[in-house]
Amino acid sequence: MFHLKAKKLHPDARLPVSAHHGDLGCDLFSLEAELIPSGGQALVRTGIALRFPDGWGGIVKDRSSMAVARIYTAGGVIDAGYRGEVKIILRNESGKDYKIKGGDKIAQIVPLKAEQWVVDEVEELDETSRSSGGFGSTGK
Repeated sequence: MFHLKAKKLHPDARLPVSAHHGDLGCDLFSLEAELIPSGGQALVRTGIALRFPDGWGGIVKDRSSMAVARIYTAGGVIDAGYRGEVKIILRNESGKDYKIKGGDKIAQIVPLKAEQWVVDEVEELDETSRSSGGFGSTGK
């Protein structure tokens, strides 16, 4: 079983929680009220710090209900060695200001195994059937 250690940095902070058994991620909560202007973004405090098990980290992802409202996360990689407060960058791509209250669910964190790897410079890469196709090339 995976154990994520969480430390409250503020008495009003809420620890991450999974809504249902078997969920992939845990919800993260805002510590304070925040207004995200239309077309803008805000750095939203959670009031918590995390410690992942050795060899693990986390990816911060959108909550589907916020994505429907056109509020999206940006950035969002939390490395195993980071012990500072988890803060969430939220972008508002809706046509109106968006208000967050303290204690609102604002994002989710998904654990990810961190594999060690090395980058080797090469002169050539092998060919594949996909080659350099990207950005919707498989839908054509």
